[in-house]
Amino acid sequence: MSKDAVRRERARKLVAYLKRTYPKPKSELKYRTPFQFVVAVILSAQCTDKAVNGLTRALFKKYKTASDFARAKPAIFTKEISSIPFFRNKAKAIIAAAKLVVKEHHGRVPRGAAELQKLPGVGYKTAHVILGELFDTWPGIATDTHVKRFARKFDLTSHTDLKKISHDLEALIPKKDWKYVNNGLVLYGRYVCTARKHDCLGHPLTRLWPSAGRRWPRAR
Repeated sequence: MSKDAVRRERARKLVAYLKRTYPKPKSELKYRTPFQFVVAVILSAQCTDKAVNGLTRALFKKYKTASDFARAKPAIFTKEISSIPFFRNKAKAIIAAAKLVVKEHHGRVPRGAAELQKLPGVGYKTAHVILGELFDTWPGIATDTHVKRFARKFDLTSHTDLKKISHDLEALIPKKDWKYVNNGLVLYGRYVCTARKHDCLGHPLTRLWPSAGRRWPRAR
């Protein structure tokens, strides 16, 4: 059996578990409007969802729509999000993205990956997280630090670049199952098999491929 075939069969078993355990993909980021979710995802880069939710609890009472964010005063907004990493760059990206959404999309979050990736602060991963959460469409697999860690831990890729890992996983996993990968591995990584080295031989996914218990790739 070829290496790709072996990886494809391993991926099939892993995804079967994720489908059973996390059948309804849903982000843990809190939001009420579509553009608030875009903002939350941008804020979550290199930051925990818990920290983002703590910040946006008050922030989202003031800013609700793309127009609200587009009208934000940069100095004030930058200070308002200063509790999270890279807040200056994120403030610039959020305000610029909001202005673009207002100007080119009438204030509505675009429904296409290509259009989303034209927004400042939105890349391949971010765009596909947004599409899945807001529109229940899954044209690609979003690879964050959790997905990267498990893709390498279970030898489903030889790459470290996030976009290349996404494409490797997309080649191994049927498109109908792409929706379960990111959300499932994020939750599994947060609550079952964390990044710090530990004995994970008894964990559900490791039992499917015990060799993973000896593989501890860097999370970032």
